[in-house]
Amino acid sequence: MNSLSRTLRTIPWVYRTARRLLMVYRRWRFELKHVHPTFYMAGSACVSSDLVAHEYSFINIDCVIGPKVELGRYCMLAPRVSIIGGDHVFSKPGIPIIFSGRPELPRTIIEDDVWIGYGAIIMAGTRIGRGAIIGAGAVVTRDVPAYEIHAGVPSKKIDVRFQSDEDRLIHDQLLSAPPIAGTFCPPS
Repeated sequence: MNSLSRTLRTIPWVYRTARRLLMVYRRWRFELKHVHPTFYMAGSACVSSDLVAHEYSFINIDCVIGPKVELGRYCMLAPRVSIIGGDHVFSKPGIPIIFSGRPELPRTIIEDDVWIGYGAIIMAGTRIGRGAIIGAGAVVTRDVPAYEIHAGVPSKKIDVRFQSDEDRLIHDQLLSAPPIAGTFCPPS
């Protein structure tokens, strides 16, 4: 982080205004017509113009987000997360894979309040349930149920986010209510 960034962060209203103007530019540059004004994306991310991003979702540096992706409210993608897929057709004899085409790309849904760790790969067409956590370096090839924690290659369930049904219900109520603004974690 350069000295100008550090200085701007010390004056909250200046920092918020600069961040808001930067996202106006990035929405224009990447032709993002379906993202909420509170959505934020790092400049080095590469995203498809049909991205749908809801309130307070965040895409970090060096992420690669392919077509037909929807991010719910409060989603966080750590650096270098990729949401990719759409395999080539490889089963046509006598045709090289490069010329064989691709099947229709399925939609990828990341529901509300999902945290995806550093370097995770999410294959196109998967659904990650609300409140789920994906560990760093995981490769998600199947749907992830709500509030589960998945990690590994291929990813599998390693834990649950909330140990009690009461805690899950409280969190479900929060996510079903209108969006709330909070204080963001400062960058480290």
